[in-house]
Formats: sequence, structure tokens, C-alpha cells
Amino acid sequence: MDNILTIIISGIIGIAAGFGIAKLIEKSNISNLIKNSKKEAASILKDANLEAENIKKDKILQAKEKFIELKSEHEQVILSRDKKVAEIEKRVRDKESQISNELSKAKKVNDDFESKTTEYTSKIENLDKKQAEVEKLHKSQLQQLEVISGLSAEEAKNQLVEGLKAEAKSKAMSHIQDTIEEAKLTAQQEAKKIIINTIQRVGTEEAVENCVSVFNIESDDVKGRIIGREGRNIRALEAATGVEIIVDDTPEAIILSCFDPVRREIARLALHKLVTDGRIHPARIEEVVAKTAKQIDDEIIEVGKRTVIDLGIHGLHPELIKVVGRMKYRSSYGQNLLQHSREVSKLCGIMAAELGLNVKLAKRAGLLHDIGKVPDAESDLPHALLGMHWAEKYGEKEEVCNAIGAHHDEIEMKSLLSPIIQVCDAISGARPGARRQVLDSYIQRLKDLEEVAYGFSGVKNAYAIQAGRELRVIVESEKVSDENAASLSFDISQKIQTEMTYPGQVKVTVIRETRAVNIAK
Repeated sequence: MDNILTIIISGIIGIAAGFGIAKLIEKSNISNLIKNSKKEAASILKDANLEAENIKKDKILQAKEKFIELKSEHEQVILSRDKKVAEIEKRVRDKESQISNELSKAKKVNDDFESKTTEYTSKIENLDKKQAEVEKLHKSQLQQLEVISGLSAEEAKNQLVEGLKAEAKSKAMSHIQDTIEEAKLTAQQEAKKIIINTIQRVGTEEAVENCVSVFNIESDDVKGRIIGREGRNIRALEAATGVEIIVDDTPEAIILSCFDPVRREIARLALHKLVTDGRIHPARIEEVVAKTAKQIDDEIIEVGKRTVIDLGIHGLHPELIKVVGRMKYRSSYGQNLLQHSREVSKLCGIMAAELGLNVKLAKRAGLLHDIGKVPDAESDLPHALLGMHWAEKYGEKEEVCNAIGAHHDEIEMKSLLSPIIQVCDAISGARPGARRQVLDSYIQRLKDLEEVAYGFSGVKNAYAIQAGRELRVIVESEKVSDENAASLSFDISQKIQTEMTYPGQVKVTVIRETRAVNIAK
């Protein structure tokens, strides 16, 4: 037991001794390490001081160089500013000298102006005095002439002016009459020949178009079915067609009223189908009207195609063909528009052939001249200009477009085709029986024609004859001379031309009669 304890104590003592020796060794190593670190730190510090000195010297040199550079730039800026200031001062001195020179010149000019103004003032005063003397002499001469002639200056002037006006008017009327007679001798015979041959070679049928259509029914019982319960059927029919349907006491008839003839025809055919079928109710009405409208559209295209084929016109745009077909359902002064256009086309072709022009273009322009009368939508343009715009839009030639636009003188005529279209349009419209007019408007036009003649001095009686184609004017022989009769005829014709609208032309005949009456007893 004592041995174990001794061994343990010895071991502890050995460990303590080893630990102490290790501490001494470690302390010695640490001391050496500290000495080495101090030496290394001193060396690093020394190197850093040397490097700092070098950097400091470099920076000082760079700062000196930058300072020198900035100083030189500043001196250059100052020199340039001084130079500019010197230039400005020089310009100011030059301007001052220039202004002083101009002031001196202006002063000199002002002095000259004042002297000349004084001179001119004296001259004007002398002229005024001389003018007054001249006027005084002129008045004295006029007074002497008035005493000699027995007339005042104003009366003599008026007599001279009236005499000159009468003489000039007489000479002008004589010249006009000579020119007209000469033109008649050279042109009237050939023009009549061409027009008469053209008219005689074209046969047309009359067409009577109204703004209303009459739908005949077998019995008045059908009226109740058309009206329907509480008016449902007739309201549906009017809404679908856009046509006013008038059901009144007229026996076995219903009136269809609409300005659009196409819609009126659709309503007539649809009503015929409904009455024939017997099934009349709103749904059936809409169905039948839609089918009828499609049928009319197809018929319009077919009519257009048949028309251009009959006239020998090729290459017409499909839209223009459709417009031509729509003419069938349009009238102008009671004349069917399609028949009128066909007639004008044939007239133009014949007249162009007589004059040696392009017959195909003439027919084309004649057929299309009134396409502006059947627009798809409302337009503020005249029908001639609207038709010209359509023709241009669908690729027609310039001659055709100009002929369409100029046939009522809205634009200038640029080819011989244009006056031919205008003449043939007038021929077709003026042909007796071609157009119908309401009796009241016809009578009113005749009265207006006579009133134009009564507006002139010396007219005793005026009579519109030959359906308004001629106006015969009887004048008082004491107030109107033979020379004045020709002048009066011309003046009346010009006033009718400018103030009235009429188809064809109006012939004005002035009759002056002198009678000497004695009675033998």
C-alpha cells in the first residue's frame, strides 16, 4: 500500500516537473518569437516610411505640374476674353461713328425736305388758284352754251347718253340678227337633218309611273285579313316594306303609297303572294317580304344585264349594271327612266355615227347619263355630278364621265361627246307624249310665261300657245318701233331663259301692227 502511494506521489511529482519544464520551454520560445516579431515590424515600418516619402514626392510633383497646366489655361482664357472685349469695343466705336454720320445725313435730308415742302406748298397754292380760274371760265362757257342751246348741261348730257344708247342697242341688235341668220344658213339645215333622222330611227314605248300603286282584291273581306287583329298585320307589312298602305272605302282596291318605286313594287308583289296564299300574320309577312326583296334584286340585275346586251355595251362594272336595272322602277316627269336612258343611248349612237365619232362611247354615256337619279343613299349633289362620281369610281373613261357631269351644264364640256348627250337628253324629254305634267303646274307655267311678257313696256297682249312652246306678244305700235320689236323679242327670250324652267325651247314672236281705218258712207 505504501509502495502504491509512493508511486502515485512520484508520478504526480514527475508530471508537475514535466509541466514546469514545458512552461519554461514555451516561455523561452515566446520570448524569441516576440523578439523576431519586433525586428520584422521595425523592418516593415522602415520600408513603409521610405515608400511614403517616395509617394509624397511624386504627388508634390504631379500637383506642381497640374498647377502649371491650369495656370496656362487660365491665362489663355483671359487672353481670349481680352481679345473679344477689344473687338466689341472696336465695333461699338465703328457703330458710333456710323450713327453720327447717319444723323448728319438725316439732318441734311430733313433740311432739304423742309425747303422742298415749302416750295411745293407754294406751287400747290398757285395750282389751286389756277384751278379756280379754270373752273370759273368753264362755268361761264357752260352758261353761254346753255343760253345758246336753250338746254341745261345735265339735260344735254342725258340726251346725248340716250341717243348713244339707242344707237348702240340698234347696231347691236342688227349685228345679232345678222349673226343668227348667217348661222342658220350654214348650220340649221344640217342640224335638222341629223336630229330628224335620229328621232325617226328610234321607236320607244311610253311608260306611266306614279308615286302610288293600286292593288286589286277580289272582295272587301280581304281588307280585314290584311289589316289583322288590332292592325298587327298592316303595321308589320308597313314596317317590313317601308310603304304606306291605305285601306279606305275604295271598293276592291288597296292603295300602296311610296316615293321609292322599288319598295312599292316589293310591297305589291309581297301582298299578292300573301293574299294568294291566305296565311297572313306578322312572321309570314316578314318571310314573304324578304323573299320578294331578294327576287326584285335578282330581277334588277337581270334587267341591267339585258339592257347592256341589247345596246351592245360591254365591260360595264357590275355595280353600274345594277344601277341601270334600278332605273326600271324610277320615273322622271312621268317618263320611265330606263326607257328614257335607252332612248338617249340610241339617239347618241346614231348622232355620233352621223358626226363620225365613237359610237360605243356615245351609247355608253347616253345609257349612264342619269344614273345619279337612282342613288342608294341621300346625297346633296346634283344628279349629273353624282352620276359622274359613280362613273369615275367604277372606272369609266374620262369622256364618258365628263359627258355625264356636263349634260346639265354643272361642269365645263371637254369633248364633242358632252354636247351630244345634252342634245339627245333634251330630244328625249321634249318629245310629245314622253313626259306627263300635272294640269295645275302646266297651267301655272303658261301663266308665268305670259306674265314675263307683260313685265315689259309697250306690251298689249301676250299668249302662250303650242303647249308653252311659243309665246306671241302683241305690242302697241305707237310705243314700240320695228327696231325695238326685235330688241324686245330678244330681251323677253333672255328673261324666260334665266328665270323659268321648262323642257325644250320657247319661241318668242313679237307682233307689231299698224292699221289705218276709214269708213265710206
